[in-house]
Amino acid sequence: MTTESESSDPSAPAALSRMAQNLKKVEALTERLTRVMASREGHQPALDAPNQQLFAKAAQSYWAEAMTNPARLMEHQMGYWTKSVTHFVEAQQALASGAVAPVADDSVPDKRFANPLWQTHPYFSFIKQQYLINAEALRQAVEDAQDMDPAEKKRLVYFSQQIIAMMSPTNFLATNPDVLERAVETEGESLVKGLENLIADLEANNGELVVKLADDSAFELGRNIATTPGKVVFRNRMFELIQYTPSTEEVHKTPLLIFPPWINKFYILDLKAQNSLVKWLVDQGYTLFVVSWVNPDASYAQIGMEDYVEEGYLTAIEEVKAITEEKRVNVVGYCIAGTTLALTLSLLKKRGDPSVKSATFFTALTDFSDQGEFQPFLTNDFIDGIEAETADKGILPSVVMARTFSFLRSNDLVYGPAVRSYMMGETPPAFDLLYWNGDGANLPGQMAMQYLRGLCQRNELAEGGFKLLGERLTLDDIDVPLCAIACETDHIAPWKDCYRGVQRMGSEDKTFIMAQSGHIAGIVNPPSRNKYGHYVNGDLGQDFAAWREAAKFHEGSWWPRWGKWLAKRAGKMIPARFPGDGGRETLADAPGDYVARKAND
Repeated sequence: MTTESESSDPSAPAALSRMAQNLKKVEALTERLTRVMASREGHQPALDAPNQQLFAKAAQSYWAEAMTNPARLMEHQMGYWTKSVTHFVEAQQALASGAVAPVADDSVPDKRFANPLWQTHPYFSFIKQQYLINAEALRQAVEDAQDMDPAEKKRLVYFSQQIIAMMSPTNFLATNPDVLERAVETEGESLVKGLENLIADLEANNGELVVKLADDSAFELGRNIATTPGKVVFRNRMFELIQYTPSTEEVHKTPLLIFPPWINKFYILDLKAQNSLVKWLVDQGYTLFVVSWVNPDASYAQIGMEDYVEEGYLTAIEEVKAITEEKRVNVVGYCIAGTTLALTLSLLKKRGDPSVKSATFFTALTDFSDQGEFQPFLTNDFIDGIEAETADKGILPSVVMARTFSFLRSNDLVYGPAVRSYMMGETPPAFDLLYWNGDGANLPGQMAMQYLRGLCQRNELAEGGFKLLGERLTLDDIDVPLCAIACETDHIAPWKDCYRGVQRMGSEDKTFIMAQSGHIAGIVNPPSRNKYGHYVNGDLGQDFAAWREAAKFHEGSWWPRWGKWLAKRAGKMIPARFPGDGGRETLADAPGDYVARKAND
C-alpha cells in the first residue's frame, strides 16, 4: 500500500516503480510507430522547405554586405557576442551566490513562457534569455541581407521566423518546465499518452504529421454540428445541393444559393444553432440552397476549373431555378468559391445569361498582384513541388494544404498544440471550429494547378483575362449588383487585396464591408454575440488606405447590414417553399453524404 508521503514524493520507490512501468509501455508504442512510418506514403520534398538556392543567396548577400560594410556587421556580431557572454557571466554569478530571486525580464509577454519558473529558476531563465538573444541575432542577420530580390527576401524572412519558432525551448522536453512537471506529477504517464497521441495522428494521415487540434470524437455531423433541417435535392459527381426547410410562413421570392470553398467543408456556415449563418438566413425568410462539394480522390485528377464552373456553379444555378420556378437567383461565394464565382459571373456575361440577380463575396481574392503572407508558397520551387505531387497522386492531398495554412500561425496551430498533445499527453479540446478546421478536403490535380499557376502566380483574371470554356474571363465583365465582405486581420485573403479586386469589377452597384477579426471569425459572427464590429465606406474610388481612413465603424455583426442589402434584391414575400414540393425527389437529409467523406477515405 502506498503511503500519502510516497504518493506525493516523486523520488519514493513506489513512484519510481510506476514511472518505470509507464515508460516500459513506450516499447509497445514504438512498434506501432515503426509500422506507421514504414507504410508512410510520403510527399515531394519541395513541399517541406525552400530549396538550397534561397539560403545560398542569403549567405552570399550577407557576406557581400560584410565585404562592403564590415564595420556595421562586425558591430552586430560583437553585440551578439557581448550579450551572450554577459548573460553567461550573470547566470554564473547568480548560481554562485545562491540567488533564486526572479530575474529581471523586459521581453514582450509571450504565453509560451507563462510558467513562473521561466523567471524564478536559474536554469530555465538562462535558457529563455539566451533563446531570445539568439532569435534577435537571426532576425538581424536576415535584415542585413541587402542585395536580394524583394520576393526572395520576403521568403527568407518567413523561413527564418519558422526556424526561430521551431527552436523555442518550449518545444523540447528537457527545456520545458510545464512538460517536466507534468511528467513527474503523472509518473511518466503524460509522456506515454503523448506518444499515443503522436502515433494516432500519424496513423490518421498515412504517416504524415498533422497535429490534431480538436477532439473529433466529440462531434457528429447532423447531431451536434450541421444540424439545420433540410434535404439533399440534387446530386452529381461534383456536389450535393441542399435545400433548407423554411422556418417562416413566408419567404423572399428570389432564392439564395451559397457556394462554400471546397478546400474545407460547407458546415463552417452551420456549426451550431447559435452561430449558424445557414439557420440565420432561413430565419430571415430565404429559400436557401447550399452546395456541398465532393471530396475528390485520385479519379478526379483531370477535373479542372472548367468542371467546377460548368458542372458545379452553372448546374447548381439551373437546378435552383428549376426547383423554385424562378428565372434569377442571388448567389454567395466564400474564399476560393468567391474567386470561382467571379469567373462564373464573367462567363455568364459573355454568354448573355442573366440568371444571377446579385452576388456576394465572402473573403474572396480576385486580384493576386500582392500575394501577401502566401508569397513564400507561390514561388516556382514550391509550386513545382505541388505539380509533382499532383502528377504522382492525382490530387493535392488535404494534409499538404493543412500544413501550409498551419505554418502561417505556427506557434498557435503547430508547436503549441504539439507540445500539449505529444509531450503533456492532453486530449485536444472539444472545439467545433477546430474540428471543422481539421476536416479538410483534397483538390483535383488539374484544378489545383490551374488555380495556382493561372490565378495566383500569373494573376490572369485581373490582368489580361483567364481563359476558360472558350472565353477570356475578366473582372471587367462582372456587372451585377455585388456586396463584398472582407476581414480586417485575415491572413489568407487580406482585406486590402479583396478590396482591390472589387474595385476592378465592372459593376456600378458595389458595397464593401470590412469586418473585424479574421478569415473565419470575421464571417461567422452572429448578431447575438455582439463581439466584432465592421467598417463601411461607400466611396470605392480611392485606394484601400484612404478607404480605411474614411470608413465609419459600426458596432456588432455585419450580418444584419448585409441582410438589408440582400432583402432589397430578393423580391416580394411569398408562401414558404419546402424541399420536395411538387413531388420532387429528395435524396437524403441534410447535411448529406458528400460532407461525411474524409480526405483519406
